[in-house]
Amino acid sequence: MLFEFFQKQRFFVFGLIFALLITGLACVEGLPVEPVPDISPRQVMVTVTAPGLATEEVEKLITFPVETSLTALPGLIDLRSVSRTGVSAVYLQFDDATDIDLDRARVAERLPAARESVAVPGVSVQMGPRTTGMGEIMQFQIRGPGYSLMDLNRIMHWTVAPELRLLAGVAEVNINGGAEQTFQVTLDPLRLRTYGVTVTDVYQAVDRNNASAGGGWIAHQAEQQVIVGRALVGDLNDFGLIPVRIGRNGHVIRVQDVGSIALGPRTRLGAATRDGNGEIVRGAVMMQDGASSNAVIANIRKALPGIQKLLPAGVTLDPYYMRSTLTGETISTVKENLLIGAALVLVVLIVVLGDWRASLVIASAIPAALLSAFIGMRVFGVSANLLSLGAIDFGMIVDSSLVVVEHFMTLREAEGTKRSMRDTAIEAAKSVVRPVTFSIFVIIMVYLPILTLEDIEGKMFRPMAQTVAMALLASLIYCFICIPVLAAVLLRDPKSHQETRFVQFVRRYYEPMLAWSEKHSRTVIIVTISVFLVSVGLATRLGGEFIPTLEEGSLTTTVTRWPSASLPTVIDEIGKQERIIRSFPEVQTVVTNIGTPAVPTDPMGPNESDSFIILKPLSQWKTGRTQDQLVQAMADTLKAKLPSANYEWSQPIQMRMDELLSGVRTQIAISVYGDDLEELAKLADEVTSAVAAVPGAADVAPQGDGTVPFMHIDINRDAAARRGVAVSDALAQITAIGGLIGKPVVVGNAIIPTQIRLDPTSTLSVSMIGNLPVRRLDGQGWVLLSDIAKLQVIDGPSRIDRDRIHRRVIVQANVRGRDVSSFVAAAQKAVAEKVRLPSGYRLEWAGQFENLKSAMQRLGLVLPIALLLIFALLIAALGSFRAASLVFINLPIAATGGIFALTLRGLPFSIAASIGFIALFGVAILNGVVLVSQIRALQEAGIDAATAAFEAARARFRPVIATASVASLGFFPMAFSGSMGAEVERPLATVVIGGLVTSTLLTLLVLPTLYASLFRKR
Repeated sequence: MLFEFFQKQRFFVFGLIFALLITGLACVEGLPVEPVPDISPRQVMVTVTAPGLATEEVEKLITFPVETSLTALPGLIDLRSVSRTGVSAVYLQFDDATDIDLDRARVAERLPAARESVAVPGVSVQMGPRTTGMGEIMQFQIRGPGYSLMDLNRIMHWTVAPELRLLAGVAEVNINGGAEQTFQVTLDPLRLRTYGVTVTDVYQAVDRNNASAGGGWIAHQAEQQVIVGRALVGDLNDFGLIPVRIGRNGHVIRVQDVGSIALGPRTRLGAATRDGNGEIVRGAVMMQDGASSNAVIANIRKALPGIQKLLPAGVTLDPYYMRSTLTGETISTVKENLLIGAALVLVVLIVVLGDWRASLVIASAIPAALLSAFIGMRVFGVSANLLSLGAIDFGMIVDSSLVVVEHFMTLREAEGTKRSMRDTAIEAAKSVVRPVTFSIFVIIMVYLPILTLEDIEGKMFRPMAQTVAMALLASLIYCFICIPVLAAVLLRDPKSHQETRFVQFVRRYYEPMLAWSEKHSRTVIIVTISVFLVSVGLATRLGGEFIPTLEEGSLTTTVTRWPSASLPTVIDEIGKQERIIRSFPEVQTVVTNIGTPAVPTDPMGPNESDSFIILKPLSQWKTGRTQDQLVQAMADTLKAKLPSANYEWSQPIQMRMDELLSGVRTQIAISVYGDDLEELAKLADEVTSAVAAVPGAADVAPQGDGTVPFMHIDINRDAAARRGVAVSDALAQITAIGGLIGKPVVVGNAIIPTQIRLDPTSTLSVSMIGNLPVRRLDGQGWVLLSDIAKLQVIDGPSRIDRDRIHRRVIVQANVRGRDVSSFVAAAQKAVAEKVRLPSGYRLEWAGQFENLKSAMQRLGLVLPIALLLIFALLIAALGSFRAASLVFINLPIAATGGIFALTLRGLPFSIAASIGFIALFGVAILNGVVLVSQIRALQEAGIDAATAAFEAARARFRPVIATASVASLGFFPMAFSGSMGAEVERPLATVVIGGLVTSTLLTLLVLPTLYASLFRKR
């Protein structure tokens, strides 16, 4: 009934096609575009900054109380933290089923309790930005000849960053480099003693004399006048004139009398440099969770000219890294592969069918299915990326339309003008509606196990299955609504439906092979089994990885130096490192982040740095090196010229993915849990030695290895009491070494803190600090700090990691020249043999290999269930258990070709390859059903099983060749593309192409032979 309706309402059908075109193109404009899916967990970060506080004190006084306050939250599945000198970061991971905004609201409810539990005064407990681990989409530098780094930092903080935060999709602008500007008084200990003033006196004076008050209002005549009391500091002169106390002779002692007044830097935890030319100020734009990077970057590009106008003369913004560059390159690769794939499918259709108009009608299903998939992606929030679009095979998309058009052409040739074109099209569609629908749903069912994947692997690959399913469903609907109408309109002239020269050429070789197979059935079966067994042996040697590494066009190297290295020393070493890297002709620019930025999303020590190496486009490389070879050359050069550092190589997105997967920036993380820091460090060294000896190991090192010298100043309360000194005054004197932060000053649109600190020239050594004077409570004298405190330098940890309230140390490692799975197996064996864990200590492994293992376990459970359901459908459709079993024999033989193809190309097994096997199984089942259905139809006509099997193979030769050709050639561009991002799609396409070769041979040669053998007596 529906077929007749659509044939009568052709203009309605054409209207539907036009509406689909307009809606699809409109959806493409707003479609989120990413290089790869964002695999970030539902995570909320809580940070505390306490400059100067030692690592163990940060853990005990800040991290542990904050962690304890944040336990027992609904949906919380993991709680880990990092404690460093001056910084604490707590990461709360929630179940993916939760709402991130609700999670943040629940954390915000606990923050007041967390603040109360922190024993350190003056620190703020803050929630991190609403972003993800892969939210950093843009990095830029602020330049200004004649402006100091402090000036540029102030402009970045109070002009650039607020403007960018106003843009839709921007969560935060993280700033590093330079130093935060302060109104600073540098106190002279000698002057303090001369005037009888303490650090606390100065701090309290600044606090009391930089304020304002409201007095309500008064009614004056007919007016209301608001009363405002103002005692705000407006400039450095005001700051210096703040009175501290009245001297003995009645004169006023001011702030400027006890120290020098100037704009000074706040104690900083990090820095930034570029191209070996010294320090810079840079910003990183972080995208909101759920936003589209291409849309956010488009907003930023649009806003930058307006922001530029707000900057002082000569100050400019220089973006040097944008996610859109990689996104554009990878999406360009997808577009290229899809266009070439569509063109190849069209060429194959013309070559096989010999009718260009029929081929165009069939190929029209490609844009229709693709646009429908885009609409579905927009509705369900699926981003367009390498994986979601990379698995779409136009060969499978056109299969249903190919069957309808081929049947139409066959009927048209047989009946000539006896029946109208409209009736012929209706009859053709009715005849194939059941087998075509069955076949498409079988292919979709094969993809269903991917939809059951969970956690990170689910986020990575579910969008792919969703996109393919939407495209296949759209192609099925299109083939029954639009294809019959288009066929009736465009294929009016009946042509001889003879085999083309290509099909005749292939058949010329196929017929003798089929005849030989008919006579030597036992040999065919033995050879098939032997080839399958060989493939099983090869499969055990493939190795494995989660997904192939995407070459992003940028590199990162995380460099760790000796923990006690000072920030100026590290900056000098980084300059040498950047000049070495910059000497490689493939490098465009190098920017390095040292230590911890303003928002401590990833707290690092001043001895640690991340260098972002932006490479030139591959077309401009002159040395002929691959990216792996370039990394190796850089690593070797740096090791030779700067051997005192440890280098870990990655890429910007890959580094974040590894960090999300395992908590470190390498491919593998080995966590050792326990309580004693010394024992943990010892075990970490043993694990490092064991793993480093395994072939393929690279960048193996404990995270945060080594110790930092801490100057411990332990106050003796009894001695302080006997000498009449308040402990708080002694601690204030110690805090002033690094700087006491007071009330801020508002200057223009900037909020600048005040800072009270001791003259650095008076605190250069333990003895000088011990000689700092502390005033007695009665004001009648001074006591040296060394008289009431014990001063000693003691080595302590530079970093303390905790996971679920327990301490841990992490050994990190990369793998080069070997697949990850086999390396991990060898490393686990080596560690088990060489490392003995004491009671109360345990060891855990994490990284991409765990996700591969988890995904394969899930697929190993769900895929057989899906295949059993398909098998049951086959039995129902074919009416025979044996016939259904014969179709299923196609699956291991198809897998054989995929395994051979991976082996020949040197590709390890990955989840992408497993998706290829799943796609391959769908096509293999489809071809098997086509042939067995034809055999059983001939049997019903009275032909014996053996004759029917080989006659069916000859009769269905062309459709099987057509299906296999379009399916394999649709993946050809993905398999052999050299464009950026192609490496992610390559295993999938390789498996499908290789598998279709063996699957087609089985369908056309082995399956008829097996059928004849099994059903000969029937």
